[in-house]
Amino acid sequence: MPEDNIRYDQVKIICAEDCGNAPKKEFLRAFNVAFVCNDIGFIMDNIMDGIQWNWIGSHTWQGKDQVLGMLERLNDRTPTELIISNIITHGYTGSLNGVLNLESNVSYAFCNIYRFNSSLNKTKIKEITSYIIDLSL
Repeated sequence: MPEDNIRYDQVKIICAEDCGNAPKKEFLRAFNVAFVCNDIGFIMDNIMDGIQWNWIGSHTWQGKDQVLGMLERLNDRTPTELIISNIITHGYTGSLNGVLNLESNVSYAFCNIYRFNSSLNKTKIKEITSYIIDLSL
């Protein structure tokens, strides 16, 4: 699995103070930071084999192989800043919203809705629905 372009030291992370006050909130924060920083290993370790990732109005990826392909295709984008505004979790579900800034003044507002495999704190993600708005237009 390609992990030679992990960018934790290259992306500024801004997160509301209360985003880490519960285990699932901290997990969703870490998951989104891993996504932005290209930590494919972390993403693959924390999703179910049968994951479904819906980008509303764009694509749906089914299973780890398709998600891996999507992550590899996004590798050429260079993020500069991730701003996490809110993280909400309850039982089998969670959500996170914020803004992702890339090089060349490209920015996306996003909201991700998560369904977990169980209500326990140590669980994997079974479905993600992403709403993404290009703010650069």
